[in-house]
Amino acid sequence: MWRIISIYCKFNSFERTGMSDLFIIILGLCIGSFLNVVIYRLPTGGSVAWPPSACSQCGERLKAKDLVPVFSWLWLKGRCRYCEEAVAWRYPAVELLTGVVFLSLWQLLGPGWQFIQGAVLASILIVITFTDLDHRIIPDKIVLFGFLCGLPLLWLAGAPAPLAAALGVIAGALPLFLLAVLTNGMGGGDVKLVGMLGLYLGWPQVLLMVFLAAVLGAIVGLSLMAAGKIKRKEPIPFGPFLAVAAMAAYLGGDHLIFWYLALFL
Repeated sequence: MWRIISIYCKFNSFERTGMSDLFIIILGLCIGSFLNVVIYRLPTGGSVAWPPSACSQCGERLKAKDLVPVFSWLWLKGRCRYCEEAVAWRYPAVELLTGVVFLSLWQLLGPGWQFIQGAVLASILIVITFTDLDHRIIPDKIVLFGFLCGLPLLWLAGAPAPLAAALGVIAGALPLFLLAVLTNGMGGGDVKLVGMLGLYLGWPQVLLMVFLAAVLGAIVGLSLMAAGKIKRKEPIPFGPFLAVAAMAAYLGGDHLIFWYLALFL
């Protein structure tokens, strides 16, 4: 699929037209459908390629007409065609989220390897967000996949610079590793995730990401405590905050750093 994107992005006639926007949205919806499979199967050790998709309630194998992103769910009114059990709203939500994120990246970055790099990063972060929310884990396989994709994309996209990327991995993972060792307040999955994200963000954007994630986590945590949803010192998954902060740093890190320095220095 990513090869198809790269071929598509080579043709200047497709740059930022109405048809290209539609193509990217459809692509995002299809990738989002696959991400649902990854989110559901990866934490349990299942294969993302086999067996084919089936209803989680009745076990009936789903046909192509049942798997059209978003539209099948709407057409069937959120229910399985065969047993009429409710299908979670999260499935179309993940598909729609991926489509919107892909279109946003396309509009901001345009065609080229940086768009592909951003799309890969966004897909990984969507999987991490929902697996961390559901299971309180960040699967090593998805982090490893991020590293394996990040290395060639680092060269193809031309950003960040190799030295900045290497410093991003170290500057991101090392402080969190020390924090995890000293306080036991952070999981190893978060540490490995931040190291992987440093490869995509580089230095100093990875530190901006950690700062933004900590601020977001504090705001949400305090709000949940004030609402009585969680107790004091009750842990909440940190992966979703890292995911939001990573995309913010990836798309606008330089501007955010400049604004912060101009505001306080």
